[in-house]
Amino acid sequence: MNNIEKHFGPVIALNGVSFDVKAGECHCLLGDNGAGKSTFIKTMSGVHKPTSGEILFEGKRMNFASPRDAMEAGIATVYQDLAMIPLMSVTRNFWMGREPKKGFFIDFEKANSTTMAEMKKMGINLRSPDQAVGTLSGGERQTVAIARAVYFGAKVLILDEPTSALGVRQTSNVLATVDKVRKNGIGVVFITHTVRHAMAVGDRFTVLNRGKTLGTASRGDITPEELQDLMAGGQEMAQLEGSLGGTV
Repeated sequence: MNNIEKHFGPVIALNGVSFDVKAGECHCLLGDNGAGKSTFIKTMSGVHKPTSGEILFEGKRMNFASPRDAMEAGIATVYQDLAMIPLMSVTRNFWMGREPKKGFFIDFEKANSTTMAEMKKMGINLRSPDQAVGTLSGGERQTVAIARAVYFGAKVLILDEPTSALGVRQTSNVLATVDKVRKNGIGVVFITHTVRHAMAVGDRFTVLNRGKTLGTASRGDITPEELQDLMAGGQEMAQLEGSLGGTV
């Protein structure tokens, strides 16, 4: 994303945002409420068209007309609400709208076995693929959504505050899943306002504040305290110039 601006009438939601993610990297985008994270996600994933600037994917300029365009290119987004139906089975949620067919009917044997296998790869052993997704923990539901995106060919995975409503153990499971995804060569954009979660999995960190990026730092070039202070607006980028080696 190069110099992206997004205006809603007189309101400037994104003001010259630049951001990139590499294959096999977890790039964390941090910011407090109102920083512009939601608009950023929706612009990157095809919900909003940028007012100006350009989006490049694998070296090609993209002009997404819809989220489906972004998905077909390989950009998958897992939102906080997960877009799941609690009373439906894990299998039906995993395959929703893309069910394998045998003739005119759904091939449940393939659907169930694939769901179980893909969840196991992510470290989750389901009791049954037929259990309602609503019976899973919050972390397990996040893993279903992530496993689904990976299985259907995501090259870039955008995670919208995946740990915000989870307990300690569930958060650890989700962070471990993110690490597995990154090691599979997928670029992960991890949106969060929690510095310790970003530090657990991030390779690079970008801070967003009032629609502007304050800078980007690589792991090892910034401490959690400096990152927290920058996110809270306590220091300007110039004051952290010495520790932020790769600023944008």
